[in-house]
Amino acid sequence: MGKTGLVYDPRYLEHDMGMGHPESPNRLRTIIQQLEQSGTMAQLTRIEPRMAEDEWITKVHTAAYLASLKQHAPASGRVSLDPDTSMSPGSLTAAYLAAGGALAGIDAIMAKQVDHVFCAVRPPGHHAEANRAMGFCLLNNVAIAVRYAQKKHGLSRVLIVDWDVHHGNGTQHIFEDDPSVLFFSTHQFPHYPGTGRESERGRGAGEGYTINVPMEAGEGDDEYRAIFRKVLVPAAEEFKPELVIISAGFDAHKDDPLASMGLTEAGYAELTGIVAGIAKTYAQGRILSSLEGGYNLTALAASVDAHVRGLLAA
Repeated sequence: MGKTGLVYDPRYLEHDMGMGHPESPNRLRTIIQQLEQSGTMAQLTRIEPRMAEDEWITKVHTAAYLASLKQHAPASGRVSLDPDTSMSPGSLTAAYLAAGGALAGIDAIMAKQVDHVFCAVRPPGHHAEANRAMGFCLLNNVAIAVRYAQKKHGLSRVLIVDWDVHHGNGTQHIFEDDPSVLFFSTHQFPHYPGTGRESERGRGAGEGYTINVPMEAGEGDDEYRAIFRKVLVPAAEEFKPELVIISAGFDAHKDDPLASMGLTEAGYAELTGIVAGIAKTYAQGRILSSLEGGYNLTALAASVDAHVRGLLAA
């Protein structure tokens, strides 16, 4: 069994996009409560996040975009960035801590303090493009972590597994011409944000290093398991990643209100095991998992608990 870390900070709760918004602070409150009540929390190593440094954020985001985020950050009220995404007074700090939580997780993994880390962070990140906020996301936490692992810790090949029900358009676009990053995504299609066709395979030197598996509404544990075994495992065998990063959305759960897929908690545990097998074979067990979506609070908390227990068992 490996050692698993948890990144969490109560300041993540201070990002608030308003009453009724599905990406609410209650998502993290429920997750932490579940981990404590189930006894999982007692098995985890706490990792304190830090504020991500601009030097690392601008490895994936434009300096102009970062400046605009700082400029728009409100002292009171809310500022809208796109139809789904806004900032409250606590949002910029939360976003910097979410990205910095992933960086702290990478540091802990590379220092061998832990084998894997789950980042219970918000705002999520995988829709954030290099130059704009989108789909509840301000900074692309996973993309920033990839570049940090490569530039700070000297890793050459990083695998991103994005099992959020929505396609990670931002992550794909940031790395689509880069053969050092293999981006693998399962997602409901057609669904927000409309990207993620099978024909999107990367471009230039990165062609073939983007693998999209569009899925039909209603598909669940059996279909996901088959795809991970038949598509992801052989791709990882060829790529031989030195680090695996999971964009861990739990909105493909059968009870999620924003999608129509059929995964269960047991399914997430099984996918975790498959990914952990890849990491153990090629990447010295190294996994960073960062929270993305998941909007039924009960299903989200139970799925995260199953996922984290899967990491603990790896």
